[in-house]
Order: sequence, then C-alpha cells, then structure tokens
Amino acid sequence: MTCFRTARTALLAAALSGLALSPLSLRAATFNLETASIADIQAAVDAGALTYEKLTTLCLARIAAYDKQGPAINTVITLNPKALETARALDAEFKARGRRSPLHGIPVLVKDNYDTSDLPTSGGTFLLADSIPYADAPMVRQLRDAGAIVLAKTNLDEFAHGGLGYSSRGGQTRNPHDPRRHPAGSSGGTGAGLAAWFAPLGLGTDTGGSIRGPSSANGVVGIKPTNGLTSRTGIMPCTLSFDTGGPMARTVYDIALSLGFFTGIDPADPLTRTSAGLFYTDYTPFLKKDSLKGVRLGVIRDYNGLDPEVDRVFNEALAELRSLGAVLVDDLHYPAIALQNRANVMEPMRNAEVKQNYADYLATLRPGFPKSVGEIGDRGMKLTEANGKFFPHPSVFTRFKRFDNSPPMTGIAYTSAKEHGMAAVRGAVLGVMEANKVEALVYPTRSRQPELINPDTPNIVDRVNTGSLTSIANVTQFPDVIVPAGLTKEKMPVTISFFGPAFSEPKLLGYAYAYEQATHHRVAPSTTPALPGESFTY
Repeated sequence: MTCFRTARTALLAAALSGLALSPLSLRAATFNLETASIADIQAAVDAGALTYEKLTTLCLARIAAYDKQGPAINTVITLNPKALETARALDAEFKARGRRSPLHGIPVLVKDNYDTSDLPTSGGTFLLADSIPYADAPMVRQLRDAGAIVLAKTNLDEFAHGGLGYSSRGGQTRNPHDPRRHPAGSSGGTGAGLAAWFAPLGLGTDTGGSIRGPSSANGVVGIKPTNGLTSRTGIMPCTLSFDTGGPMARTVYDIALSLGFFTGIDPADPLTRTSAGLFYTDYTPFLKKDSLKGVRLGVIRDYNGLDPEVDRVFNEALAELRSLGAVLVDDLHYPAIALQNRANVMEPMRNAEVKQNYADYLATLRPGFPKSVGEIGDRGMKLTEANGKFFPHPSVFTRFKRFDNSPPMTGIAYTSAKEHGMAAVRGAVLGVMEANKVEALVYPTRSRQPELINPDTPNIVDRVNTGSLTSIANVTQFPDVIVPAGLTKEKMPVTISFFGPAFSEPKLLGYAYAYEQATHHRVAPSTTPALPGESFTY
C-alpha cells in the first residue's frame, strides 16, 4: 500500500503542477481563504500567488483575532510555536523537490487527546497540562509525513467525557455561529475552529458522536470511520471498543482526500487488521456528482419532533435528495435494542474498560503523572479552588473515582455486552437495511440545535434530551459521514448523516459529495468575518 500511496501522491502532485502550466491557468482566479479547499490552496501555491508561510500566517491571524478576542470562540489550548518555521521549511522543500503530497503545507487543528511529541497532550485536564508524549500518535505522524503542519492543539471536554466543549485547561469553547451556544463535544474545539476557518483540516475523535456532534453544531463536514480503518494508538482512550479518530474539514473532498492518509495496518492496534484488503489510500475517485441517482436510502425518523426547525431543514434536505435521484424509503425506525444501546451496551462496557484503558495509556507517559483512574479521581476531588484559570466540571472526577471500583473486563456484564450486545445492535441495523432494501440510512445528525450556555452556572449548559442516534455507529462500528444541510431560523447549522455498513466509506462519501455539490449549504459564521489579505486575485 505504501508504494501505491507514493505513486498516488506523485500523480496528484504532477496533476497539480500541470494545472499551473495549462492554458486555463492563464485566466484570472480568485483565492478566498474562507471558502478555499485544499485543492484551491495548492493551486494558488502552484501559481506562485501563495506560500505555505503566508497561508499559516493568515490562519494564525484569524486565531489571534477571534479565538481569545472578538467573539472569543476559545478553541485553542496550545499553539505550535514552530508552525511558521515548519511552513518556511516546507516552502523551501517544495521549491527544491516538489510537493510531498496534496497535504503538503496544510495547517491542521489537532484535538488535544492525540499524542504529539513536541506539544503537550492534556486531554483537556490540568492534571496532564505538562505531559509531552514520547512519540506522535500514528495519525499525527501520518499527517506530518505527508507534509501537513500541526498548527494547534484544540479544546475538548475533559478526558473527552462530555458533549459541551468544556475543560479545566481550556474553559468553554463557544459556537462561532452563536457564541451564546455550545459547540457540542467532545471535539468541540476542532469543530468550532474549522467553522471559524482557523485551518483547512482538523482531527477529532469519536466514542458516541464526538466527531459528528461538533461537525453538526458548527456546520462543517466530518466522518466517523469504520472502527479499525484508522489507528487508535497514541490517542487518549475513552472507551477503546468504541473509540476512533477521523478527519473534520469544510468540504467532503477534503475529508475524502485526507482520510486516505490515515488508513493502513498498525501493528500496535490489532483492530486495524480488520481493514486489511478493505481500505483505500485515496477516496477521492469515489466522489461523483451523480452518486445519488437511483440509490435507495432509508430515512430514519427516530427522535424527530424534538426541534421543529431541525425537522424542517431535514425534510427540505430529503426533498433535495429526491431531486438528485435518490429513492427514499421514508419513516423507518430502529428496533428498541438499537435505540437502547447506550444503557444496555455502551454503559456496561465503558464501566469495565475505562480503568484498564487508562492504565495502559497512562503507563506510556513520562514520570510524574497519574497512573490510574483512581489517582485521577483522588487528585481532582481534592481541589477546593480552580487549578489554573478554570475549575473542572465536578462530575469528571467523581466519575473517574467510580470507574476505579467498576467490575472487571472479565465480568459477565462486560463480556455479554461486548460479545452479544454489540452483535445484536449491529444485526438490528443491518436488518432494517435488508428489510427495506436500502444501501445506506440518512438521519439528522443532531435532533436539536445546540443549547444555550447557562449564564447562571458558568461553563455548564442545561442538559436536555438531545435524542442522539450517533452512538449506534460506535456500537456497530459502522461509518457515518456528516454534511451541512441548511440553517434554522436562529441561523444555526443542521447536518444530515449518511450511515452505512462497515467499510462503506466510498459509497457514503460519494453520496455526501453529490449532495454537497448540488446544495452548497455550508455557511461561514457571521461572528468571524474575513480579515484583510484573505482574498486576492491571481
């Protein structure tokens, strides 16, 4: 696969270079940072109108203007102090030897639960604020090998446990479409940063919806890949059986382009062996504007009715899918066993796994940091005042203390859920698809708009029944692709999810691309407008 990736990269680089020499390149083109895809960026670089140093400078300027100032989106935990230096080196390399890959020189926002050997990886907690891992997570290493730039580590819910985008290291990330609202979580910092155009590409992780919720709440594109398609090594665990990492971006093309750089077998992660012979190193050939013609899609209606505006946008999206040739099998519902997956499968597995998962991860860290969930719980519960700028959400540490006393992974509750519960939910989903002869399912990613942050309880929001269906993808380990579908009357984004069987990423990305290219529903937040120098003609 490595040889294929190298050949693919060389061909794409040659194609991009050829674009600069074609007659079309003699025509004037306009570059706009807020709407530029990765291909647009590389075309401007090929034309000599943009450098990677300038691109990185523009991204850093947006972070300076909008992250801690202006609307104070508050996405960044750690800026990479060497980002500009790295960009200059990549400019020099490009001039001397050409582009490593289509990701050469592209700034990336990395969720702060991915190990980075040159920047702290804290998981959002003050307890690990100074923890610098010994090595990059494989997904981070794959980015750097492709020539991408780790621009910043982004905020998340503490230890990725939660859905609000709040941590003791970063405080509350806010939604750039309405800073009174939360960005969802736990990859809220990445989602909000992409929406505010702090970078073209980001990394999130997903255990029960943590890529998809923030993608939806912030109106960007995301993918929760099939578990095993990407490596979990070097990612701070949440519940390893359900955890996966994946890219987030502003276009389906950028998601498809980047996903291929993360695939492959990782000897340290046995689950990746399930992807042997099923993964691709380039998903862009599957992106076709007519991908929806004649495709039978099942419409999942569970949890409709919780938010009339979300329902309205979803119904309009269904009409658009029909106009693009999709055959919709409407008003489908999951069996109770699938809808109750959190209580019956995820909860007993999480209770048993977290203790061991964290012991394994914490053992990889340098000396001086906690080595167990019990130690994490004890240190957190002893706090009587904020350690640093923000006080952690108190439930985080009581939860970790509870995990220390959880039943083992050899217990019958755990083994039954893992061996039988996951299979039962998987069978229920596939049964719905088989009975209705559909190739994928479509549903509103979030059944409600993001809640308002409660001003009476700083950094905590009123929790309501969000009616989430996203955890079904984690229990089945199936892929889910998220794409913007429109705005509510409150100007908040709504997205639809294309959900299908294991390793159906080529089809799902194709459906999402066809829908995106026909509708172009992604909208830039009004709170983070363009800055001088971000748009130019060349």
